Amino acid sequence: MELSLLLIFWYGILHAFGPDHLTVIADFSIGKNQKKTMLITSLFALGHGLMLFIFAKMLESVVISDELLAYGDMISATVIIGMGVYLLFMVATDRIQLRKHMHGAEEHVHIWFGKSHEHSKVDERSSFALGILMGIGGVRGMLITLGVVAGGTVNFTMVGAFTAGVMLVFMSFGMLILYINKNFLGNLTNVRRVFTIAGVVSLVVGTNILIG
Repeated sequence: MELSLLLIFWYGILHAFGPDHLTVIADFSIGKNQKKTMLITSLFALGHGLMLFIFAKMLESVVISDELLAYGDMISATVIIGMGVYLLFMVATDRIQLRKHMHGAEEHVHIWFGKSHEHSKVDERSSFALGILMGIGGVRGMLITLGVVAGGTVNFTMVGAFTAGVMLVFMSFGMLILYINKNFLGNLTNVRRVFTIAGVVSLVVGTNILIG
């Protein structure tokens, strides 16, 4: 059993390295502080693992065609393309804002979308919801892995091991985005450039999934 969990943990790591997942993490984490970035990545991983568990339990005893499972990839691609279009729209319409202020001796940079600066939980809720949506696209690979290591039987411990692997990669990638935030997003010009790059990458990755 321990070897099976280790294999599933390793599969979670490999699964998280998919360009679709890293693209979503980047889109949500650019311009955020450390606390918010870690929270967003954690909620995305939890939503992802939860949806994989639910769908794997539903499908473990049913023969599902590759054509039907491929619809999960279409959902993931549509989400990523939508995020890319949204980011490019924000840049094109001049809706990305930046403000600096001091906390003691430390300078803080706030980046937000829209004309007014409001604190809300929309990023957290959205990252969890996107983790759930994109979890649908990962069901096929997880069922294949479970079929190899555990005869297709799914339990919460296995999904926990998978989610831990995913979260490890997401957290590490989130730290990279934090480095970019701290060292390259000190002015509005750079912020717009980075969001433009993120939007274009999202379109490329999402389109590649659709035509792949």
